[in-house]
Formats: sequence, structure tokens, C-alpha cells
Amino acid sequence: MEGEAAYGFIVNVDAQGSGLLSDTEKPEMRRRLYDVTGTAFERAGIRSPRLYQEDRGDGILSVLAPDVPPVRVVGEWLEHLHQNLKEINRGREKPLRLRAGLHIGPVTVDAHGRSGRAVDLACRLGDCDTAKALLRAADGAPMVVAASDRLYEDVIRAGGRWVEPKHYRRHDVHLKEGRKTAWFMVPGLPEPPDLPEEPGPEGPSGPPGGTRPQPPAPRETGGDFVQNIHQHGDGEVIAAKDIGTINIDRRKG
Repeated sequence: MEGEAAYGFIVNVDAQGSGLLSDTEKPEMRRRLYDVTGTAFERAGIRSPRLYQEDRGDGILSVLAPDVPPVRVVGEWLEHLHQNLKEINRGREKPLRLRAGLHIGPVTVDAHGRSGRAVDLACRLGDCDTAKALLRAADGAPMVVAASDRLYEDVIRAGGRWVEPKHYRRHDVHLKEGRKTAWFMVPGLPEPPDLPEEPGPEGPSGPPGGTRPQPPAPRETGGDFVQNIHQHGDGEVIAAKDIGTINIDRRKG
């Protein structure tokens, strides 16, 4: 019923690098996108009316009815999608490469489509920097999967038909909603590629990564060591080595 939230499985698929395609290339990319995803849903036995889809230009948002077993999506559907991509990309100069964001949760229906925080999270996971970086690093791989922590704990961890929990790797990602835990998998690889650690959020203690700015080192001129001192009161001057010249700025205060 419109305006009421119902539990569902959300799948958001985006094409990597679509912004680099020309207007004449985009229609072919979209044709292949709908072909590989639609065929995968059909082979997994997931079709309308249990499958709702919205066009997102260079991607597709899919919301599955509550009676669709989640393990069928993370198992059969992902495997069929992977195989479809390998087949359709064979011999192509510009292969279609996808990022899939997966989540489960309440979805609200209205006259304009589907919405809710669960939908937002699925879309953000598939579009996050970590997902993009992993797909770039996985040379030759046609797709990367980004699953929410809840989906991993509730469904993926238990395994099932074509579901391999050990192939997933945990990453903390920075989204608009804040820091979230997600699980990433690259079909065809035993585990995703290694990535450098993400920088920490900037705070009052210093810039990203927690590194405090260091004061400038003392200046050396010729053979003498010059110590510049700005003194705002009485106190000792301590130097780590012999001082040839001392410049003192005395100010009252």
C-alpha cells in the first residue's frame, strides 16, 4: 500500500566509468546493463511482480518482494550476473564493469517509486570510494559487490548455494550518514585486492590520518646554529646543541 514501508531486498547496480562514455556510446552501455542484470534475475527465478526496478541512467535500482529468499540474490543472482558480464564483455575494447550495492530493510512505496534509508544505504555502498577503488584494483574483474553489515551478518555469513562468506572482506567506509561497516567481494577472486588504509576523519587534533603538524626545524646558516626565540615572559632558553647566534624578540604580555 502506498506510503507504508515494507521489508525488502535492495539491489543498486552502477556502471563504472560511465561518465567517460560519449552520448553515442551510452545507449549501448545501457542495453548491455539491462541485458546482463535482467537475464540474471530471470535465471534466478526472480521476476515481476516480485521484482520492481527504477532506471538510474547509468544504473538500475531493484527492490525485491519480502518473499524472495535473500540467499538466492547473494548466491544465484550474483553468480549469474558475473557469468553474464564475462560473456558479454568477451573481446570488447570497453567492457561493462559494475558495482552492486546490497542491503535489506524497510522500503516505502509511493506514486514516484521507492524510498527509505535502506534504499539510500544500498545506493551509497555501491557508489562509495572503496567500491570504486576495489574495482579499479581488480584488473580484469567485471564487478564488485558491496554488502551492508546487516546483510552479511543475517544472510551471507551462513553461506548457501554459491555463497562464499570467506571471499568477502570487511571495510569501514565514510558515507553521508557517517562511518559504516560494509563487506566487499569480487566474483572470481578468493578475496578483494588490498587497498591502503583510508584516512581518518579530520578533527581538532589534526588533519586526516591523525598526523599533527610539526613545528619548523631550527635554521642553520654556515657553521653557526641560529635559534629564533619569541619571548612573552621570563623563562629559560633550552637548545639541543651549541648556539652561535640568538635572536630574541621581547614583548610585554
